[in-house]
Amino acid sequence: MSDALKGRILVVDDDENAVEILTRMLAREGHTSVAASSGAQALETLRRENVDVILLDVMMPGMDGLEVCRQLREDERLRQIPVILLTAKDDMDTRTRAMELGVSEFLTKPVNRRELFTRIDAQLHARSLSRELSATVEKVLQPPTDPDGE
Repeated sequence: MSDALKGRILVVDDDENAVEILTRMLAREGHTSVAASSGAQALETLRRENVDVILLDVMMPGMDGLEVCRQLREDERLRQIPVILLTAKDDMDTRTRAMELGVSEFLTKPVNRRELFTRIDAQLHARSLSRELSATVEKVLQPPTDPDGE
């Protein structure tokens, strides 16, 4: 994966071992990561740190992953961050609710390493293209500057 984009990934899971495994896997692939052990901590982290992708567990005490997604989508600054939902709960209701909340990807635990990184790479690539497009649109829409200063 040497030509793949590298990103800053937020790993959110109440299972300490899962967080450790994911952060090690991310580091081996050249990504940096930050971790949160709850939904509330994830939202707090996102308000002070920039990340490119969120790996989010669904079943957590207190605020579950679906509620985190709902709150992300209500925040103008955070709503564009791709979310890859990781869960042992593989039922159609959870999947449907996740998609309605704008989740980018849905992976069932235990996660296949190759599939996880293929999905992360796809989200990083899409985010990069979106940023390029936004910058181009902004540049095109800027009023022309008058060389005579008028």
